[in-house]
Amino acid sequence: MRRAVIAFTAFLGGLVLLLSSPAWADGEALKGTLQNQGQPVNGVKISVTTQDGKPVAEVTSGADGKWQVPVPKAGEYKVTLDQKTLPSGVALKFKDKDTLTVQVYEGSQRNVLFALGAAGQQGNGPASSDSSFWNRVAQLTFEGFNLGLIIALAAMGLSLIFGTTGLTNFAHGELLTLGAMSAYFFNVVLGIQLIPATVIAVIVGGAFGYLQDRFFWGKLRQRGSSLLAMMIISIGLALFLRYLFLFLFGGESAAYTDYNAQAGIQVGPISAAPKNFIAMGIELAVLLIVGLALLKTRTGKAARAVADNPALAASSGINVDRVIRIIWTAGGAVAALAGVMLGLSQNVGYQMGFQILLLVFAGVTLGGLGTAFGALVGSIVVGLFIQLSTLVVPTELKTVGALLVLILVMLFRPQGILGRRERIG
Repeated sequence: MRRAVIAFTAFLGGLVLLLSSPAWADGEALKGTLQNQGQPVNGVKISVTTQDGKPVAEVTSGADGKWQVPVPKAGEYKVTLDQKTLPSGVALKFKDKDTLTVQVYEGSQRNVLFALGAAGQQGNGPASSDSSFWNRVAQLTFEGFNLGLIIALAAMGLSLIFGTTGLTNFAHGELLTLGAMSAYFFNVVLGIQLIPATVIAVIVGGAFGYLQDRFFWGKLRQRGSSLLAMMIISIGLALFLRYLFLFLFGGESAAYTDYNAQAGIQVGPISAAPKNFIAMGIELAVLLIVGLALLKTRTGKAARAVADNPALAASSGINVDRVIRIIWTAGGAVAALAGVMLGLSQNVGYQMGFQILLLVFAGVTLGGLGTAFGALVGSIVVGLFIQLSTLVVPTELKTVGALLVLILVMLFRPQGILGRRERIG
């Protein structure tokens, strides 16, 4: 069996090396995407100059909010956003950050990020007026809850799978990408409205989760594969699926046909598109349904029994493999829904699941490994921490907070907020 695991891992590794061979850019360039509340901002002028002020080019963001400026060679360039060309109701979050100095390396295309928000909420940190500062706190808190609920959907499935099998599944992020891309295929390619397309995508995600355990992970468990070997295989599987998505979908991000451009509505100090409020309601409802199912149904009670002690659960008549299969199916379905919601708040891309995976692990670790409700609590805390951290750190560094959360939890409370301390030995 060990030889089979090693051979399979080597096979996946070879595929990864073949698929991940570097694709060099055609030339040096600066590019970016202007978005406000997940909506593209078009018609904004972007100018690029050299460090000594020599003009390079001036472009305007397109209907998808994207812009790109080829540069003659590697070096430092100044990128300036013309605030006068921003549409009504949109402004830079930091009005003095309209010019950024960016280093472009040889053969690379560098992304440039301008943080946009609702007009009247920009400032320069705590030194701004009290009303503007607290309005921004309220806006970031709302955005933190929105992000936290998406993370919670993904984290709940990951936590349940870990609790029942002990597997740390690094391919879980690709389940989100599968859900988002499935919805994109049915919505954009086949022309199905996004709501039924989302339902189909959730079914596809659940079916993929079932098939994974039925024909892959379940077989490895039956053959006695160690959790370490299975974790390594999950890393290879994640890379394989990621580059398969790249091959099928392409490297550029894209948006759904429906609910793509919505005017923001103002609720007190909070400005957001209507789809954000509806998405948060759906996410809360799904999390509540899953939580009640774990507490009230026979399958939920059996899942908790398997998570506590699989051997004892099996001796009491519970079909452990059947329970684990149901958990994989539910985890895949919920992760697919999380992917659609993530794609709705931003564009769909082949790396979207990978990019949020760190936040999912942070939420699961903070809440407590193997506890579904802990994953919910931990994810909300991570979402709030990431968004509110932009009050004191640049927007580009906000995800670093997830690493800080992981480090602090492992140092001071390794069992997480709702996890139980276990005796070793």
